[in-house]
Amino acid sequence: MTIHDLAAEASLHWNATPIRMIRNRENAVFEIALPQGRAALRLHREGYQDDAAIRSELWWCAALARAGVNVPAALPATDGNLLVTLSTGRKASAIDWVQGEALGEAGIPYERPLPMLLEQHRTLGRLIADFHAATDRLTLPSDFIRPRWDLEGLLGEAPFWGRFWEHPEATEGQRAILARARAFLRDFLAGFDGSLGPIHADVLRENILMNGHSLSLIDFDDSGIGFRLYDLGTVLSQNLYEPAYDQIRDALMQGYGTENRKAVELFTLARTCASVGWTMPRLAPGDPVHPRHLARACMWAEKMFDRWG
Repeated sequence: MTIHDLAAEASLHWNATPIRMIRNRENAVFEIALPQGRAALRLHREGYQDDAAIRSELWWCAALARAGVNVPAALPATDGNLLVTLSTGRKASAIDWVQGEALGEAGIPYERPLPMLLEQHRTLGRLIADFHAATDRLTLPSDFIRPRWDLEGLLGEAPFWGRFWEHPEATEGQRAILARARAFLRDFLAGFDGSLGPIHADVLRENILMNGHSLSLIDFDDSGIGFRLYDLGTVLSQNLYEPAYDQIRDALMQGYGTENRKAVELFTLARTCASVGWTMPRLAPGDPVHPRHLARACMWAEKMFDRWG
């Protein structure tokens, strides 16, 4: 059965018609037409999140949307369930359609005027702060379960995205830097007094949609329980080669309402290291993303050793 066949089968659960595939990466995402308008259909990646974790994500997004946060709400199927099981065993869900275009694309430098770019990152900081605050006002269900982006989930013996310091395509020198970065971050997090709570954990350019002066946050597939400032670190991990990095960082922090530059930059390091681990089971040997992620993590680690060591 092809991915398009699965989308057609899944659409029946919402009385919808598939229109087009948007992407087929971690999840397969399709635009579908419901009687009341457009929506996004997700065919969830097999073997990544279990049913309880996906249902928790869908519940959270629906609750945030009801609270007025710019995130897409989950849409119940005709039987009332937010998550359905297809004939192959793969899971499917549908969410509100969010109008807009992505803030940017990984690896592609920004070309918009700097004042506009900085205002967008101040707005993004406010959006992240809003969804953190709205989450704190929720009472999570007793069966709410998501991955952990805490000290062990990022830097333990079995990190959620893999043992980045053992990347098979890293040079001996890179492995040494990554091992030092792991120890450096563990020491920092052991004394860090920031609170843990549900976070997006993947605030990348592709997951931020612009509609005029408004921003929305999509794709909570990697969301979990973690340090709140890790969400800012994820944003900045894609900006480390931008000439205006310092100004982007400051605008994001200003919008969020934090002055803890050390923590923000070290959580950026944590994200660049986690991204090295992410590549190992997902990308083929020799994929050009491997050396790029390794070089970025090692570059930023050495800067952090000099700046905050």
